[in-house]
Amino acid sequence: MGSSRRRGGGGGGGGGGGEKKDLFHVVHKVPAGDSPYVRAKHLQLVEKQPDLAIVWFWKAINSGDRVDSALKDMAVVMKQQDRSEEAIEAIRSFRHLCSKQAQESLDNLLIDLYKKCGKVEEQIELLKQKLKMIYLGEAFNGKATKKARSHGKKFQVSIQQETSRILGNLGWAYMQQNNYEAAELVYRKAQTIEPDANRACNLGLCLIKLGRHGEARQTLEDVLLHRIYGSDDEKVVARAEQLLHELDPFNCVSSPFDVGQSVHEEIMERLDLVMNGWTPFRSRRLPVFEEIATFRDQIAC
Repeated sequence: MGSSRRRGGGGGGGGGGGEKKDLFHVVHKVPAGDSPYVRAKHLQLVEKQPDLAIVWFWKAINSGDRVDSALKDMAVVMKQQDRSEEAIEAIRSFRHLCSKQAQESLDNLLIDLYKKCGKVEEQIELLKQKLKMIYLGEAFNGKATKKARSHGKKFQVSIQQETSRILGNLGWAYMQQNNYEAAELVYRKAQTIEPDANRACNLGLCLIKLGRHGEARQTLEDVLLHRIYGSDDEKVVARAEQLLHELDPFNCVSSPFDVGQSVHEEIMERLDLVMNGWTPFRSRRLPVFEEIATFRDQIAC
């Protein structure tokens, strides 16, 4: 960390040196100080030495220095270094040292790591767990929105958006297992909450795999006709066009909605069982639940 002090304190009087030091930390997005976590961030972002940064993130965790951030940042660097298995083990082993507020972001990291490692079963179980927390009103610390950050920009995420996003990820995980019946059911639920063109393409692919080409064509044409949010994305439109070309023009008759009973029961039980425990208070506090409530009719009493 001596380099940061030299850059920050060189030249000019005391005030100018302090301003330069502050500017250095702002430009390189590293915290001030000389603790293990600060040294790790300096190695990661300034000196571009990820392996050494991981060593210092470990030291930060072991010394109790900004453990929440140290564990998350270390896992991200490990993922970038193709050490995702190590990152998964680190999160599992040390997340108990982190605050309650950090657990949700650690879960999101785990889902990404499971995806990269091809651990589909683990990914599915964690996604279902996150859905259950939402349905029980335990996500976002009971609030209807949370603050998020992407590419350096902060924005608000609603429970509705989060539910739809997680369902989309769950649908994609089922597709990796070639379980297109389950994926279709999950994607349809996601689309009723917040329609999205990319998910519509995935739903169209599921329907193609299930041989229901008429429904697939209608779903994909909704993207091309800009009827769904995200239809202005050129890559999504190109994908919808490609999927349409794969359809057999002589086999575009819609077949009845027919999901195997075991799959139907498994998905609906996991995703909707907790609906029976909702209270009016929770429903008022999280309005998105009212939109999902129509699926109660699909549950066998």
